[in-house]
Amino acid sequence: MAEPTPRRNEPRLRPAPLLFEPAEAASDPEHFFDLESIDDPRALLARATELTQAFRAAADRAVEFQAIAAAQLADPRRFDRLKPADIAERAEWTEDYAKKMIEFGRDLLRGVDGNGRGHGHGHGVGDHV
Repeated sequence: MAEPTPRRNEPRLRPAPLLFEPAEAASDPEHFFDLESIDDPRALLARATELTQAFRAAADRAVEFQAIAAAQLADPRRFDRLKPADIAERAEWTEDYAKKMIEFGRDLLRGVDGNGRGHGHGHGVGDHV
């Protein structure tokens, strides 16, 4: 499984909202967010680009939540804390990657950027966890 690299200093994109498709549309292999029905190539490129950005932003956000969860699970103050190898197994990561994600999650929870500086506003992710 490919492992994304934690990123700390990149601005968060504001993509088009992802809308859930009805089950009957999602079950059709030719159907993908109604892109197949767009005839104008300019409109198709615009909407496909919006979706690409939305999926990238969603993936980046999910990685941040993974990192926060990993950091919380590895917290030495927890009586049920997990070792990096156990976290790696659960997330299907390598142990080295789990260690990096734990540290990334700790930085997010502290509101620290990649240069060790605190954020006044943080990433906002910790507010939801």
